[in-house]
Amino acid sequence: MQIATWNVNSLTVRLPHVLDWLRANPVEVLGLQELKMTEDKFPHEAFAELGYQCAVLGQKTYNGVALISRLPLADVARNNPLFPDEQSRLIAATVQSAVGSVRVVNGYFVNGQEPGSEKFAYKMRWMDALRQQVQAELAAHPKLVLMGDFNITQDDRDTYDPEGLREAIHHTSEERAQLQALIDLGLVDAFRCFDQPERSYSWWDYRNMAFRRKQGLRIDYVLASAALREQLRACHIDTAPRRLEKPSDHAPVVAVFG
Repeated sequence: MQIATWNVNSLTVRLPHVLDWLRANPVEVLGLQELKMTEDKFPHEAFAELGYQCAVLGQKTYNGVALISRLPLADVARNNPLFPDEQSRLIAATVQSAVGSVRVVNGYFVNGQEPGSEKFAYKMRWMDALRQQVQAELAAHPKLVLMGDFNITQDDRDTYDPEGLREAIHHTSEERAQLQALIDLGLVDAFRCFDQPERSYSWWDYRNMAFRRKQGLRIDYVLASAALREQLRACHIDTAPRRLEKPSDHAPVVAVFG
């Protein structure tokens, strides 16, 4: 079973990229973030032609998440029942896969703007509520994957300039503590379970030729529960889509279980 996450930064713009990527990489489940479209605009037919069904939580102009799956999606939940929110940031569903029943939670985490801002405080509240939600989900679903654009670097390996960006947004001690608290619920960072090349990133600014200069951040994750750890076989970042014309600023992260 392959599960992937990808912030597409507008599905309207990037739909051809996503469809081409799925043809070449027929993963069982793909979590998308930053759809930037309402649910009535979502291209269900295009995905159905490739054998995928979709669960969507859309929003005009901003945010929006979806699960694209070859497997039936059951018990779909949108956003966090513990955190009333007008922003479309979370979607979860259960799939019956080759590795058993797996609860998949896909999130577009709050950016936070800058430390000390109201948006940063919102990020902390949102993360507190997410931790409670994931804890409850784990109690009901031992095999769980939490994936998405976390907008947090886990440690200095995940940033091209650890000293220059220390305590800047995505790098603050508070954000990293929140990420660690999620992991401490009994999750593992699938990417770090394997030896990886140095300077492995999943996001690069469009400016200053950041991708070409390898000036990126790793802020997209697949976290797997302990019950799935023994079945985790590989995890990688696919940078090929970032080389396309008019790409997303993020690259897909793919985890393989079996």
